[in-house]
Amino acid sequence: MKYLCLVYCDEGLLHSLPDSPEDAECMAYAESLQSAGRIIAAEALKTVQTATTVRMRGGRMSITDGPFAETKEQLAGFYLVDARDLNEALNIAKGIPAARVGSVEVRPVRDLQP
Repeated sequence: MKYLCLVYCDEGLLHSLPDSPEDAECMAYAESLQSAGRIIAAEALKTVQTATTVRMRGGRMSITDGPFAETKEQLAGFYLVDARDLNEALNIAKGIPAARVGSVEVRPVRDLQP
């Protein structure tokens, strides 16, 4: 089953805390998941200041710079994994280096019905 591991952290603190991961550590973890046949995709995101939010209301599009809502933690990246069950997905999530300074939300991917 597919699970999306959403990595959240305070961007202002991400690279300044003693337990903050380096990019090389994150890449090595993704490569270990690749070797185990568990990763489908993983990417880091640029800062929240580069975000653009799109809304459609009444057939009209509105565009806003920045994230959807003000939060203390921002979406920093994701790992899309193939896990046997939620327990395996949670074990994968706890190994994500950024979990030491932020949080990882684990959600099953829903198959869209035609």
